[in-house]
Amino acid sequence: MIRLLLVDDHSSFRQPLAFMLDREPDMRVVGQAGAVSEARPLLGLADVALFDLDLPDGTGLDLIRELRAINQCCAALVLTASAARRDFATVVEAGASGVMHKSVRIEEIISAVRRLHQGEALMSARETAEMLQLAGEWRAEDSEVRAALSRLTAREREVLQALADGLGDKEIAARLVLSVDTARRHMANILGKLGADSRLQALVLAVRHGAVEIR
Repeated sequence: MIRLLLVDDHSSFRQPLAFMLDREPDMRVVGQAGAVSEARPLLGLADVALFDLDLPDGTGLDLIRELRAINQCCAALVLTASAARRDFATVVEAGASGVMHKSVRIEEIISAVRRLHQGEALMSARETAEMLQLAGEWRAEDSEVRAALSRLTAREREVLQALADGLGDKEIAARLVLSVDTARRHMANILGKLGADSRLQALVLAVRHGAVEIR
């Protein structure tokens, strides 16, 4: 009997999936959770754990890393609505045994669960190596961006936050009591430090790393 743990904050997805998996003669859902905190006590119960990435109090990545320490015999399968290769690479690096898009047919999920329980790989060695290489490259890139953001002055951070608030040069200058030329000079410095080609790119980098908020 393959013991399964399902972790997904959308009960409209999790519960029907649990129903379908429980119908299989060799499978039993031993736990369900909609949040990281709910899932933690259940990590030691399963042979295969199915995780969503986006959870209310964390991510599936948190659980995968904890699972590796608590229950090394359990395989982690990520079911995500994301199609981004970055997300796929990140979960593989974290220790997931496989990752699938939520749009796949239930038969494919059932097959993947059985294969993982039997110790089979869902990805070839080459695909896994490519994912790990991509994850390493993106991690290095993120480290460079965080270092660049740390070099921004307090005033440059204020300018960047004003940009995130949707303000133009004149409005930024008025808010921060600067001349328009000074505001533009700060913006140029920000682009230079972040290695960004445009204000939008700089804003995306800042939001991704929590340097500014979209309010």
